[in-house]
Amino acid sequence: MGSMSAASPMIKVGAICGSLRKASYNHGLIRSAIDLTKQSSAVQGMSIEYIDISPLPMLNTDLEIDGKYPPAVQAFRDKILNSDCFLFASPEYNYSVTAPLKNAIDWASRPPNVWADKAAAIVSAGGNFGGGRSQYILRQSGVYLDLHFVNKPEFFLKAFEAPPKFDDQGNLIDADAKERLKSVLLALKAFTLRLQGSG
Repeated sequence: MGSMSAASPMIKVGAICGSLRKASYNHGLIRSAIDLTKQSSAVQGMSIEYIDISPLPMLNTDLEIDGKYPPAVQAFRDKILNSDCFLFASPEYNYSVTAPLKNAIDWASRPPNVWADKAAAIVSAGGNFGGGRSQYILRQSGVYLDLHFVNKPEFFLKAFEAPPKFDDQGNLIDADAKERLKSVLLALKAFTLRLQGSG
């Protein structure tokens, strides 16, 4: 896809990490994606905002009082509503998505569902399968949420194989992985524009 004209709107990407650890490898993938949008001419026209899910209480509809959500939940839902598309960094816990990520997905799905009719991509870093099983669970939730996931390219990174993929602070240093991540972002950009009727 060619470069966007100066008049084209910036695509706002909401980035959500299923791990709450600041130095997690999956956080590192999001930081690298943000860097790519700032440094790579190939990935222009996208602005990625990291959306912190750690302040969210566990889902409990008793917390919905007089049709209103708790402040942390409302702030999160507003960020989801105002994003054009999403980048999920989804680690795998026990063959599934993490509890904080599922909790965030469920809060934003409460009426009205603020995920609906938007594009999303998933990246994962982890052990044997690189977090891949969590992606399939996340995709299943997306079906009900009317969240449209990019099918290809898939991104699973085996984080513990030599040579090192991340530094001691959890920053992505593997050049090949960065190129693959760039491909995911370009696919997300193209799919978002298609869904918006601009691509």
